[in-house]
Amino acid sequence: MISRNKRFMAGLASLAAMGIALAGCGSSGDSTAGEDKGKSDGPVTITYLHRLPDSDGMTKVDDIVARWNKDHPDIQVKATKFDGKSAEMIKKLETDVKAGNAPDLAQVGLAELPEVFSKGLVQDVTSEAEKYKDHFVEDVYKLMTIDGKAYGLPQDTGPLTYFYNKAEFDKLGITVPKTADEMVETAKKAAAQGKYIMSFQPDEAGNMMSGLAGAAEPWYATEGGTWHVDTETSGSKAFSDLYQQLLDSKATAVAERWTPDFDALLQQGTLIGTVAAAWEAPLFISSSGGTGAGDWQVTQLGDWFGNEGKTGADGGSGVAVMKGCEHPAEAMEFLDWFNTQVPDLVSQGLVVAATTEDAETPEKWSEFFGGQDIMAEFAKANANMGDFTYIPGFSAVAAAMSEAAAKAGDGSGKVADIFSTAQKTSVDTLKNLGLKVK
Repeated sequence: MISRNKRFMAGLASLAAMGIALAGCGSSGDSTAGEDKGKSDGPVTITYLHRLPDSDGMTKVDDIVARWNKDHPDIQVKATKFDGKSAEMIKKLETDVKAGNAPDLAQVGLAELPEVFSKGLVQDVTSEAEKYKDHFVEDVYKLMTIDGKAYGLPQDTGPLTYFYNKAEFDKLGITVPKTADEMVETAKKAAAQGKYIMSFQPDEAGNMMSGLAGAAEPWYATEGGTWHVDTETSGSKAFSDLYQQLLDSKATAVAERWTPDFDALLQQGTLIGTVAAAWEAPLFISSSGGTGAGDWQVTQLGDWFGNEGKTGADGGSGVAVMKGCEHPAEAMEFLDWFNTQVPDLVSQGLVVAATTEDAETPEKWSEFFGGQDIMAEFAKANANMGDFTYIPGFSAVAAAMSEAAAKAGDGSGKVADIFSTAQKTSVDTLKNLGLKVK
């Protein structure tokens, strides 16, 4: 299914032409690593740092790796899970690279590659990556490249969709809204009966909110080595208008996604609809504690954010070869194998970037979502992405957006402040990296 994706974040693919815009802000590592460092004559050990969920019911990363190690005695892999946030992992990688003890492979968000590149944390493995590029969606493969050089391989994508409890909707006599006005009207009707069909998640400001606001119009572009920044676009304004109305009328739940508060809303049956990334499916089931099992459905976003039916991205990641990796050929051989273990990665909640086989909806997911083939719905969303491009240092922008979103959520700020904060922080971040900004 994923091979049908022809539009996934086409704007981000422009990173392949951004070498000039990223130059001067850090080394990209050994540009000839893939050519000069061939396979070792003896057994080697490859280390892999990841942030995959590894929750109950999933095929654990250690079990996947164990299969590889059994069949490849000359290339042994040791995987380690990082339990912190992605921004914290980047800081760790920066420290480890400077200290000379970084992992050989590390999971990085597709939006984070420009940052880890600009900080000189990754190395060029183009000659090795070229061997495997046909195993992945072409546009997503390009997102692991900069200026035509590859720094790893893609693992998954993250299109935003809408999860809703159809049984609860039917009880309330409502349907999934198609327009922003319908969303406000329907949300108010549900709230009057103690239910919420939307959630406002401050900790997802830099991911979900940027994806929703940016679906209509990208924020970042480069021209002649200069970054153009406008985070207060029509899509951002549409997002602000909708959510400000929902917040002012108390017609949306307010809770950080990755806290017990959000889980409680699901388990109490209070939250019956929310925007969610495709990879959230198994995590959402876990958060619900089984509440509403069989009643939930997945559908596409309505035209709620000036997006004309398009969706945005929340997440999506690849695995990069870190600077200092002494065996890039072996690392890439394992990485290609790992990133094409489709059923295992699907069990982790990933909408895989591999095209080696179709992704099937796991039975447990299908049971929770009323027998629906949600992977087909995710593939549809994947093919309906709006264009978006991230900047080096976007993690700082995301952190600032989350702070502004928290204030909007508690009423001490406005939703529009999220995007004005993004504008200032984006410009400051690029300037601090020594890049030209307009």
